[in-house]
Amino acid sequence: MGLEEYKRKRDFTKTPEPSGSLRARKRGELFFCVQKHLASHLHYDLRLEHDGVLLSWAVPKGPSLDTSVKRLAMKVEDHPIEYGEFEGVIPEGYGAGVVMLWDRGTWTPETPDVDAALKKGDLKFTLNGYKLKGSWVLVRTGGRYPGARGGGDRAWLLIKHRDDWSGDLDITEFAPKSVKSGGDFEDILADDTPAIWASNRPSKGGETGAMLARIIDRAAKLRAERSAAPSRKKAPSSTGLPRKRRAAAPTAGKRAPSSRRKT
Repeated sequence: MGLEEYKRKRDFTKTPEPSGSLRARKRGELFFCVQKHLASHLHYDLRLEHDGVLLSWAVPKGPSLDTSVKRLAMKVEDHPIEYGEFEGVIPEGYGAGVVMLWDRGTWTPETPDVDAALKKGDLKFTLNGYKLKGSWVLVRTGGRYPGARGGGDRAWLLIKHRDDWSGDLDITEFAPKSVKSGGDFEDILADDTPAIWASNRPSKGGETGAMLARIIDRAAKLRAERSAAPSRKKAPSSTGLPRKRRAAAPTAGKRAPSSRRKT
């Protein structure tokens, strides 16, 4: 797909998102990330590096470690490689909201020909991130789903394969914070310009609108507290997990016992 659609949808004089370019890298480990995006709806964006871009799917409910759960994943435009490190506030326009780098790491295709797998609509792969690990599959489906725009070849399902990293742990609830900053949405917003949201909120009404209103309020309070009593920021957790739970956090090369499922 390239980056034409990505650039067409954005005004880079107004958004802090990287304009990016096709950037083929030397052979080596392939990058992946998942960005938690509070916009018109809260969703998670899965991005896999391939041929100089990030292949991207929007996953409304986020990834699940439960092998019986099939999560809708809507194929969206390719993103530039630089987007994989993006975290911040999109003040207006397409995708207006708060973006968190929820997970990142490397991925390995479980097929020798990724393009053929994408064309077939059956991409199997292994993730090695801070939060997501093990074997997964993206399967294209011609079905249509309530609330999903379009359909046809845009609708895929994200499914976890049974392995040491599958289980009934709700990873989005257990590990909700950023792997980049260690913060939550309010921390990201507080580091930006909360005043923008007083008149230009990306979501109005409904559950998402109420969530954003609470986040804006907490962000404003955080910013006020920091201004009144400046202090050295705490070093972020390398996993983005709550510090009191770091001992149980899944890390590279180690399994999380609480998420292991008996086979």
